[in-house]
Amino acid sequence: MRELEAPASVDARLAARLGMLRTEHGWSLDELSRRAGVSRSTLSRLERGELSPTTTVLGRLCTVYGRTMSRLLMEVEAEPPHLVPAAQQPVWRDARSGFVRRSVSPPHAGLRAEIIEGTLDAGTDIAYENAPVPGVEQHIWVLEGTVEITVDGTVHTVRQGDCLRFRLRGPSHFHCPGPHPVRYALMIVLP
Repeated sequence: MRELEAPASVDARLAARLGMLRTEHGWSLDELSRRAGVSRSTLSRLERGELSPTTTVLGRLCTVYGRTMSRLLMEVEAEPPHLVPAAQQPVWRDARSGFVRRSVSPPHAGLRAEIIEGTLDAGTDIAYENAPVPGVEQHIWVLEGTVEITVDGTVHTVRQGDCLRFRLRGPSHFHCPGPHPVRYALMIVLP
């Protein structure tokens, strides 16, 4: 996959946006730490751009701020065009977990749906503690490989060509059992 820009520039804009969101809410680092369950020092380093967030930490912050991850990442990009050529689709990587997230159809003001492409390395586990927006509708279509997705306490094994759809109101868990990576399309529709 080709990236539109160097990760450092996206990380720098993400750091600035996270700091602005905290300020907009009138929260101290201590208050945000309490709400998100992320240490104050980690939050401080994230906002200063000294640390790139993991998927788990970013998921917690999105929940606290009431945003999907795509919406937050869109907020650090320029105004999205109507046509998004493949070479210009923003890509975000979590090097620690091996998760790659491409915003195929980034969120846009006035539209409720977006499409992302996710890739998980074999053996990868990603857990989200809560829905970023309670009741968000998700459709996950596996393009290659297999992924196990836990929603509402039920594990769903989703194989190539299968589609899982649900409204997310609580925690979720993604696991790529391998032996190959999984690549899937995720459609997110805000309530």
